[in-house]
Amino acid sequence: MAEATATSTAPVHLQIEDDLYGLDPEFVRAVEDAFEADNPAAARELAESLHYSDAADLLERINPQWRAPLVEVLRPEFDPEILTVLDENVRDEVITALGFADLAAAIVELDSDDAVLLVSQIEDPEKQTRLLDALPPDVKTVVTQGLSYPEFSAGRMMQREVVSVPAYWTVGEVLDYLRASPNLPEEFYDLFVVDPRHRPIGKIGLARLVRAKRPVRLRDLMAEEELTTVPVTADREEVAFLFRQQDLVSAPVVDGSGRLRGVITIDDIVDVIDEEAADDMLRLAGVSDTDLYSAVKDTVRSRIPWLLINLGTAIIASTVIGLFEGTLEKIIALAVLMPIVAGLGGNAGTQTLAVAVRSLATKELDADNALRVIGKEILVGMTNGAILASVIGPIAWLWFDMPMVGVVIGMAVTFNLFVAGLMGSMIPLALDKAGVDPAIGSSIFLTMCTDSLGFFAFLGLATLFLI
Repeated sequence: MAEATATSTAPVHLQIEDDLYGLDPEFVRAVEDAFEADNPAAARELAESLHYSDAADLLERINPQWRAPLVEVLRPEFDPEILTVLDENVRDEVITALGFADLAAAIVELDSDDAVLLVSQIEDPEKQTRLLDALPPDVKTVVTQGLSYPEFSAGRMMQREVVSVPAYWTVGEVLDYLRASPNLPEEFYDLFVVDPRHRPIGKIGLARLVRAKRPVRLRDLMAEEELTTVPVTADREEVAFLFRQQDLVSAPVVDGSGRLRGVITIDDIVDVIDEEAADDMLRLAGVSDTDLYSAVKDTVRSRIPWLLINLGTAIIASTVIGLFEGTLEKIIALAVLMPIVAGLGGNAGTQTLAVAVRSLATKELDADNALRVIGKEILVGMTNGAILASVIGPIAWLWFDMPMVGVVIGMAVTFNLFVAGLMGSMIPLALDKAGVDPAIGSSIFLTMCTDSLGFFAFLGLATLFLI
């Protein structure tokens, strides 16, 4: 791979080591070197040909002191799509560097769904109002309508530019219309056939349209299967589930009266699936998706509440240990083995928890099969516990030359993995039933259960059999 220097224009931004795509760290350093050498022209040559997602990655990964200069060199050819994929914290810096006028101009160039997304993420009401007022009236109307829908709804994420045609048109009329119309979306996959009330009654894929003869009526060309529509108020996770289940490329969005209001396309759904999966994973750990680029004080503020809750659950576990202080004083081996009980229970519970949270998100786990899934996880936990007990029991026996210590820890490990399977599946189900996102707080409650009950079982059995 060619090396980049401050004056090089070699395309070094792709193919690093085993990764097929992505920015090469050498490329990022080359852009930084160009700025350090006071050579913004070289930085422009390196960065101006990047795909907008790579340009966004560059803005995120470059030294923060060079973000504003990079925006400045990209300004003449700045791709508005960059703003839609930037991390929120970095986006704020880029918007500040762009300035109010250029931001409004960028929004005008975006598809309606991206324009709504971008305006919605400007949290300051006064700034948002100023930005809306700076938009052309037609764009402002579209964006304002989009903002009127709930944040994570189909109405908020739909694209308003949609191709709709009446059923009585012929293929030839549609083709002539598509060639002559100046207001078509840049990318579209399906045409939606509507009735006189503008309610969708069918759709026709472009591939099917271009293969048909010009005299054919659209009503005769529509797909035979029933058209699936999405209400404007539908949650975006529900829409993603629909796309995944039915292998959709696009779906029409309708209002309460069934009128066509927009379309959701697969590229938006890919983003939703990725964001929701990442969000669940991060919430299990009690962090936010903006931690990487947040200031230290903001990251501390977002993480400390969960750590304080975790501290409370740890105190509960410590209280359980305190109940058996006399037992620990007599048999020091128990203190050595306690982390094994807690560690195995916590890890086993996390495995069950991850499966349960993911299954709830994909609708594979619900009230109808909950008992079967819980029963399975309990059986898996007890089986794994028995296997691990057969390993750690003899080790503890030989280690401390006390046969009953091996028996006690074997029984405690088996019990704690039973608890892990039970609680790892029940906690997400209980939170979901209560209307709480199962990804939030599940791990902390699970840790409390496996630690407290595991210690209680281990030390209680030790008191019963060893004292």
